[in-house]
Amino acid sequence: MIPTNDPEGRRLPIKLDTTSNGEFVPVPLSAANRAANRLAHESASTNSKRLDVSRRTFLVSAGGAASTLLAFNQAHGTNGGFYEISRESAFEEQLARVQTGSAKDELIFDVQGHFIDTPRGPKPATSDNAKNHEVFIKDVFMDSDTDLMVLSFVPSTRENEPVTIEAADAVRRIVDKLQGTHRLLLHGRVNPNQPGDLEGMDELAQKWGVSAWKTYTQYGPGGKGYFLSDEVGTRFIERARKLGVKVICVHKGLPFGSRSYEHSQCSDIGVVARRFPDVKFLIYHSGFVSTVKEGPYGQKDGIDTLIRSLSENEVKPGSNVYAELGSTWRFLMRDPEQAAHALGKLILHCGENNVLWGTDSIWYGSPQDQIVAFRTFQISPQFRERFGYPEITPALRAKIFGQNGASVYGLSAAELKKYTQRDAIARERAAYLENPSPHFLTYGPKTRREFLALGQ
Repeated sequence: MIPTNDPEGRRLPIKLDTTSNGEFVPVPLSAANRAANRLAHESASTNSKRLDVSRRTFLVSAGGAASTLLAFNQAHGTNGGFYEISRESAFEEQLARVQTGSAKDELIFDVQGHFIDTPRGPKPATSDNAKNHEVFIKDVFMDSDTDLMVLSFVPSTRENEPVTIEAADAVRRIVDKLQGTHRLLLHGRVNPNQPGDLEGMDELAQKWGVSAWKTYTQYGPGGKGYFLSDEVGTRFIERARKLGVKVICVHKGLPFGSRSYEHSQCSDIGVVARRFPDVKFLIYHSGFVSTVKEGPYGQKDGIDTLIRSLSENEVKPGSNVYAELGSTWRFLMRDPEQAAHALGKLILHCGENNVLWGTDSIWYGSPQDQIVAFRTFQISPQFRERFGYPEITPALRAKIFGQNGASVYGLSAAELKKYTQRDAIARERAAYLENPSPHFLTYGPKTRREFLALGQ
């Protein structure tokens, strides 16, 4: 059958591009990124001819993903971080399936997903909702190994929400009708520094059954943000405790330009974590800033603001603060050395049980490329010896991919995996994978102009 998506095989299965999640200005590719993409395309042509298959057929295979990652290693080197995969995997499909993980059965629990109006932006048009639901389900549950996802929200006023709780719940109900019960959880968006949000928490908890709260400390009336340790932040946390939903997801890092920049940093996290030990604080993006190059601990901005806050407030690894990787990992895939520093620091200082898988998809299209890249990523022996970073073992990977997230939400990873291996979505995916047709596209802004237009 001729594929309907990219029949000539012009798109790579692992995407290195400038796409952002709409919360930061797209960053141009480096010379090494451009070389990586060029080498990957050259390898796809050479390897597909060697195997006597079309480029498209090769790129859709596990060997195509392996070949792409090998090209990335060639462009970046392997000193700091690299994709741990053998050269033979580009030609031996079964070996590639083992090494890229498509033959694995770990739980993939994405704690930060987004439903958007594909492909134009975040405002769903009612007439297109059915199509948007189909795209979402295909990208997340057909074209990726994702088992569960938490639908999150972007900052907004109560009157102008790009995606409402009603729209998010509609997606959840559609998935539930496919017997995908428990596959989608919902956040409740709360910005306690704007009128009505604190009072609206009761309805979010009682009517909509949200599993956690999502807040943006940088956001607020007149462009003024807040800290969780402020009076208004304290009232928010105390109301969450009273309602019995004691998981708070807070956007930190990826600042909205200069607007209330200090509130994008993490100085308040250690303070409230120590003050409220019964509340779980999920730090979305882990404080990462796309314009700050991640290196060894000691920087004034980026992920180190989270680590510093935990240290200063004596919040030990394995406590009630969790580092989330949405957009952070997707960006760091472009630079394995930065990725090694970022992951190494987070695992060391937050704890191996406190790093959570998130992708910010479907801004980035299907999250499968992020999954495959993480399944094969390794911190180099040189960096492990020099900085004390851990080796990323299969056990550690499984924790980050899903076990840690399941624990946060009070779920059993083992029981969830049993269910998601046999429900209707699993059966539909098994049939789909007999002739898959992934598109390898992204939906978020790719240029500064697209980024600015998104906010209009």
